[in-house]
Amino acid sequence: MVNDDGMPSPPFVQSDGNSRAKRPSQADERTTLVAFLRWHRETLEHKCAGLESAQLAERAVGRSALSLLGLVRHAAESERFWFRRVMAGQELPPLFSSPDSAFDVASANAQMVAQAWQAWQTEIAFADRFVDAAQDLELTGNEPGEGPVSLRWVLMHMVEEYARHNGHADLLREQIDGAVGL
Repeated sequence: MVNDDGMPSPPFVQSDGNSRAKRPSQADERTTLVAFLRWHRETLEHKCAGLESAQLAERAVGRSALSLLGLVRHAAESERFWFRRVMAGQELPPLFSSPDSAFDVASANAQMVAQAWQAWQTEIAFADRFVDAAQDLELTGNEPGEGPVSLRWVLMHMVEEYARHNGHADLLREQIDGAVGL
């Protein structure tokens, strides 16, 4: 499928939102945290499904700079910060100038969408490998300005981060094309 700027359509799934992984109702702590985080990641992906580049960059809520593409870019920055920088101790620059600039997307083309998608998927893959390799949830990293945080805390924070922004994504998507309940 080709979009209005002559480029391939965005790489987001074409789905009704029902293909998200189930969250276990009875599992150990790590399995539960990872499953909820995966579910929230997939929810953001589904909120972006089927939209063209311009729609993904649309600022659909008043004077806010918030867009679905901005949320994807912010999610990539958050994954990078918490898992690479804080937990793995890697000294890496932000992906999009600064973490806050990830939200600021005035317009977009397919290349920009693909770049954001790839960055997000790369950071998720790193985070998943990191969590899988961690001996336990007591592993600690160092958050600049705050000090030590456990992997447990980071996973819970990421669930919180996605849940908060998925609420924004609900409103953005509904304003763009009326889609609800993805």
